[in-house]
Amino acid sequence: MTVQTEAVAELRPLSLAEVNSLASLTLRACRKYVVGAEILPVLLEHMAHDFGVLCEGGRTEFRYSSAYLDTPDLLTYRQHRQQRRRRYKIRTRSYLDSDLTMLEVKLRGARGITDKRRVPHDGEPGELTPAATAFLHEVLDEYGAAPPQPLRVSAVTDYRRTTLVALAGDERVTCDTGLVCRHGERTAAMRDDLVLLEVKTRTATTRTERLLHRHGVRPVSFSKYAAAVAVTDPRMGGNRWKRVLRRCFDG
Repeated sequence: MTVQTEAVAELRPLSLAEVNSLASLTLRACRKYVVGAEILPVLLEHMAHDFGVLCEGGRTEFRYSSAYLDTPDLLTYRQHRQQRRRRYKIRTRSYLDSDLTMLEVKLRGARGITDKRRVPHDGEPGELTPAATAFLHEVLDEYGAAPPQPLRVSAVTDYRRTTLVALAGDERVTCDTGLVCRHGERTAAMRDDLVLLEVKTRTATTRTERLLHRHGVRPVSFSKYAAAVAVTDPRMGGNRWKRVLRRCFDG
């Protein structure tokens, strides 16, 4: 499935600089929705006059690959599964269409706010270079957490993303398709008739979300990293995501 429809082509094209200027939203609330193909045209029609779409080199869909770093006993996965109030995820994210990789730490803040810290990465995906190690220590020390040791690549997720941005700057909606999760030697692919939407905002429920609610779509607890581990290895205790994982991944 792809979101490259005529409706997307009608949206105002925005450069990355414009997107970041309008709605960088590195400190935000993030709610996730799993939607079927029939919802997308309705959603995009709703956005026609108030949203733009990230567009670079004529492209509005981009390939992403994230390598998640965790301890051998999956400390950060277990913190997420247990819904710890203070938790974080560490990853490198590669933008495959622009040959750029970033090192990112996503911190869980007060009232469920996500605080994402990131810097350009000077190594291979998932590699802990001296600069990456220094950045992790700086961010986690400020957060009041000891950097976990040792860290290694524990899962990889690949997908395609289209980014929609409210021209008012108060909302960003990412549309992810073609998600493939890898954990160890196991691989799982998300059903191709579904889209994972992430609504990023600093406000309460947005207009986009109210439209989704009217069509019976409710937010779900979904983490690409948690999915990569839980759906490929049931022994890891992913019961709290069981319903959404069953819907998203065949078998």
